[in-house]
Amino acid sequence: MTVILDRLSREHGRGAYPGRSSEGLSPEWDASPFHVLMATILSQRTKDNNTRKASDALFKRFDSIEQIASADIDEISELIRPAGFPKQKGKALIDVCNILTEQYNSTVPSDIDELLKLPMVGRKTANCVRSYAFGIQAICVDTHVHRIANLMGLVSTRSPDETEFELMKITPEDRWSDVNRYIVRHGQTVCLPNNPKCDKCSIADMCDYYIIVR
Repeated sequence: MTVILDRLSREHGRGAYPGRSSEGLSPEWDASPFHVLMATILSQRTKDNNTRKASDALFKRFDSIEQIASADIDEISELIRPAGFPKQKGKALIDVCNILTEQYNSTVPSDIDELLKLPMVGRKTANCVRSYAFGIQAICVDTHVHRIANLMGLVSTRSPDETEFELMKITPEDRWSDVNRYIVRHGQTVCLPNNPKCDKCSIADMCDYYIIVR
C-alpha cells in the first residue's frame, strides 16, 4: 500500500476535502472543522462538482456555525440545491449547527464517537473531519475509495465501512489520511467510474482489473 500511495502522491500532488477537490475557480475555503463538516455532509450521494457548487454558495452566504444554526431552511435549501436532496441536507446542516451551538460551545468535536452522534454523520464524514480538519490519521472511505480499492483487489468488501477497516489492516497508520487524499484524486482524473484510463495509470501494474482486461 505504501508504494501505491507514494506513486499517487507524485502524480496528484495535493488532496483536498469534499467541495475543494474538483477542478474549478472556487475560493479555497480554509480547512476548518466547520467547513469540512458542512461540505462533507453536502457531498453525500452527489458528484464532486455539485458539492463544490453547493458549498461555495453556502459559505458565501453563511460562514459560521451560529449563522447556519439560525438560518431559514428554505434559503439554505435553495443555496445547496446543486448537491441534491436540498430539504433533507438543509435540515441536517441546521440541526447539526444547533447541536454544536447548544452542546459543544459552537465547536466541532474531534472525537469520532461524538461526531457520529450528529445528524447525517457516518464514518466517512467523521473521518474526513478528523483527517482534513484536525490532522488525525483516519481512512475516509467515499465512493472513489470503496470502488477503486475493490477494483484493484486491495479489498473484497460490500460496504464502505468494511473497506475502511480492511484498508486499516494493510496501510501503515501514518499513511491512513493519504488513502482518501490521493485515491479520490485518482478516481476523479484517471480511474474514472465508467471509463478508467488504464493506459495512463501509474499503479496499473498492481491492479487486478488491469491485469485481467489488458
